[in-house]
Amino acid sequence: MRLSELLAGHDHHVLRGDPETPITAGACFDVDRVTPGSLFIAVPGHREGGPESIGPALARGAVAVIVDGEAPALPASAAGVCVVQVPDVRTTAAILTSRYHGEPGRQMDMIAVTGTNGKTSVSYMVESVLRISESAKVGVIGTSGSRIGDEPIPMPRSVLTTPESPDLQYLLGRMRDSGVASVVLEATSMALLTHRVDRSFIDVGVFTNLTQDHLDDHGTMENYQAAKLRLFQGLCRRAVVNADDPVSARIQALMPGEVTTYALDAEADYRATDLTVDAYGTRFTLHHDGRKYPAAIPVPGRYSVANALATVAACHTLGHDLNGLIAALERMPPIPGRFERFETPAGTSVIVDYAHSPDSLEQVLTTIRSYASGQVVTVFGCGGDRDTTKRAEMGEIAGTYSDLCVLTSDNPRDEDPETILDQIAPGLTSTGTPFRRFVDRRRAIAFALSAAGPDDVVLVAGKGSEPHQIVGEQLLPFSDMAVVRELAGA
Repeated sequence: MRLSELLAGHDHHVLRGDPETPITAGACFDVDRVTPGSLFIAVPGHREGGPESIGPALARGAVAVIVDGEAPALPASAAGVCVVQVPDVRTTAAILTSRYHGEPGRQMDMIAVTGTNGKTSVSYMVESVLRISESAKVGVIGTSGSRIGDEPIPMPRSVLTTPESPDLQYLLGRMRDSGVASVVLEATSMALLTHRVDRSFIDVGVFTNLTQDHLDDHGTMENYQAAKLRLFQGLCRRAVVNADDPVSARIQALMPGEVTTYALDAEADYRATDLTVDAYGTRFTLHHDGRKYPAAIPVPGRYSVANALATVAACHTLGHDLNGLIAALERMPPIPGRFERFETPAGTSVIVDYAHSPDSLEQVLTTIRSYASGQVVTVFGCGGDRDTTKRAEMGEIAGTYSDLCVLTSDNPRDEDPETILDQIAPGLTSTGTPFRRFVDRRRAIAFALSAAGPDDVVLVAGKGSEPHQIVGEQLLPFSDMAVVRELAGA
C-alpha cells in the first residue's frame, strides 16, 4: 500500500519526500527488523529504535519514516525518503498497521482480557472451551507467546505480552489468513496506555480484577486503574466484568447497556454457588437467566471459578451455546504454570504457579489451605526492577498461610538478589513463620522438597511456565516444573 493510503484521514504533515511511496515490507519500531521497503516508525524512548535510529533504519532499506515532535535532523542518506510528522506516533502506528494488514480484527471475533490477575488463565480457558465445544480454530496472543491452536507463531524474543501494534496487527493478519474464527488476547495496562491494541476492533473486553501491581510503571493505583479502563473507552463493543470488583461499576458507567456481569458474591448475570474444592478441581452451580447448571473445572479455587465464569460469559455473549461451553469446562487441559500439579515419587504434592502479586499469592495459598491435609511449604521471591512496595506484603501473606517459607530469586534483573530478599523478609518475620533463604532458585526448590513429607504441599510461586530466569541482561534457561521433576527424580 502507499503511505498516503495508510495515513488517509489522519492528522499528518509531510516534511519531505513523496507520500505516494509504496510500503512493501510492513512497518516496525525496531531498527534491526527493518528490511528494504519498510516503514520505520520512530517512537521516542523505544529501546530498539527511536528518532536516533533513523539513520541506521534508512541504511537497512526503510523507504519512509514517521516521527512526532520536532522535525529530526536527517542524514544525507535520507534523500528521496518520505518523512511524515504526526501528533503521536503510537496512535498513528495502530491506525496504519491495522490498515496495512487489511484491518484483520474486523474479520474475526476479538476478545481482549485485562485485569491484574487471570488474563492468561481466561485466555487459555476461552481457547479450550471453543476448541472442545465447537472444534473452533482459535488464535491466542499473550504471556506465553502467540499461537494458532497448538501451532506457535515464531516471533522475536523482544515481543511483549501484548505486542506493539505492528507486531499485533501482523499476528492478527496471519491468524485471519489461517482461517481463525476467534482471537483472545491479553491486554496489559501498559499496552492499553501506549495504544498497542487500538484499531483491533475488539468485540468483547473482559475485566477480571484490579489489585496492587505495576506501580513501578504507573506510580499510583489511580493511574493503573485509568490505564485498564482505556479498554472500555471506545476500544471494545461490549464488556464482561467481574461484579465482585468495585472497578466494575466504573466500567458500567462508561458503557451503559453494553456490560455483562459475573460474580461469586454479588448479584450478576452469571453467578457461581455451592463451590466444592479439592486438590483436583472445583465443582459448582452456575446461575444464568433464572436457570441453574451443574459445572466443574479441573482447577481448584474460587479464583479459578471466577475465571471460568468470565470465560463462559464472554463466549456466550458472542453467541456460542451455553450448554456446550459449560460441558467443555470440565474437559479443559491444564494451563501451563497456573496451578500446575505434580506429585513426587515420595508423595509430596507440588504446585507451580505464576502468582507474583500480593492478591494472586494469597488466592493460591488460601486455595491450597482449603484442602491440604499436611504442611504447606512456599518457595517464592519478587522480581527485580519492579514495584518494591509489595515485597514485605508478599512476605507477610506467604508467612500467614504457610508452615515454612523459602525465599529465593525470581527474576532479579538488574537488582542485587540479596537486597530483594532483605525487603521481603520483614513481612515474613512479622508472622513468626520459619523461613530459609537461598538466592539460587534451584537450591531453594531442592530444600523445599527435602523439607516436605508425603502429605505436604510445596508451592513454587512467581514464574509459572516461564522458561528463563532474567539475571542482569541474561536470559538463563530455568523452568520451575522441569527443575521440580528433575530434583524429584521423575
